[in-house]
Amino acid sequence: MVSMSRLISQTTGLAVRLLLPALSMLLTGCADTAYYWQSVSGHIGLMRAARPIEDWLSSAQTPARLRERLLQAQSIRRFSVTDLHLPDNASYQSFADLRRRHAVWNVVAAPEFSLTLKTWCFPVAGCVSYRGYFDQTDATALATELRAQGLEASVYGVPAYSTLGWLNWVGGDPLLSTFADYPEGELARLMFHELAHQVLYVADDTAFNESFATAVERLGVAQWLATLATPQARSSYLQLAQRRTAFRLLTHATRARLAAVYMNNQPVALTRHALIAMKNEVFQDFRVAYAELKKEWGGYSGFDAWVAQANNASFGAQAAYDDLVPGFEALFEREGRDWRRFYDAARQLAQLPTPERARQLQQWAKEQNLG
Repeated sequence: MVSMSRLISQTTGLAVRLLLPALSMLLTGCADTAYYWQSVSGHIGLMRAARPIEDWLSSAQTPARLRERLLQAQSIRRFSVTDLHLPDNASYQSFADLRRRHAVWNVVAAPEFSLTLKTWCFPVAGCVSYRGYFDQTDATALATELRAQGLEASVYGVPAYSTLGWLNWVGGDPLLSTFADYPEGELARLMFHELAHQVLYVADDTAFNESFATAVERLGVAQWLATLATPQARSSYLQLAQRRTAFRLLTHATRARLAAVYMNNQPVALTRHALIAMKNEVFQDFRVAYAELKKEWGGYSGFDAWVAQANNASFGAQAAYDDLVPGFEALFEREGRDWRRFYDAARQLAQLPTPERARQLQQWAKEQNLG
């Protein structure tokens, strides 16, 4: 008798074989075929590496540490469904060992005197403020091209991405080796974020999508920590969260200063030389302030890599994940901290034009702060 996990694995393998030629036909004739091909083939490679978690747990060859992390991930997955009412589907029911540090590498870019990110547009998904690659070399090559065009570019690795629930019929999003070994709170945070994208995704609005998922991640982790996390995990996460909050406040203040500098270029009111000098001063102050934070943290270096390559593009990308989060957190409170009502309200908000929904979120955040 074929086990359920084996049946899922066999069905997924068949679906992959059917998916590849189907997507290839859809991409034929597209001006950016090479990029789409790497996206399709990269994801298919990831899916082929995935096996049902049940199989990993039943195998005597699975290392004890991996077994522990898979069991932890299953617990977090159940919590996401029962307590946060996130989708209960094929996602995170399998595990893939990618044998690399990151799942994909994203490229972001912005002009010399602006925090507004360049966008790329795709069928179905719409326009987004980043471009992802399964090969770091390809991502670096694009960043080099963008810099040659006069843009500031940043390349950063990400441990996971969401297929938005569109590929649950072929196995969904697997748990990956790139994040499975994260500490308990960090693992929960990432899983909640990626599952939130399956609840709500709006084409052409990266800031709305990422801020929504970040709000779900923060609110969900707070609930996890208060109910199921071990005391050690709670203490460890709270220390990191405090550092993340301090760093977020610093970057937010820096973005505000940079935006004020760049406003002097609309229309041109200062010479380019003067703008560069003002911009450099802001970045220098940012690095000095970060060094002071590190002293307070006893030398903790978790944000060093980000700071080392900080530019307009990386600051712009961070804004997409942060700026609208207070509005979503205020909406959660407005809906009585009821997850289903919160999701429904967010979906209603998504029906508004982009500027209007952003203004509404900002207004709710302001009212919450005043309260």
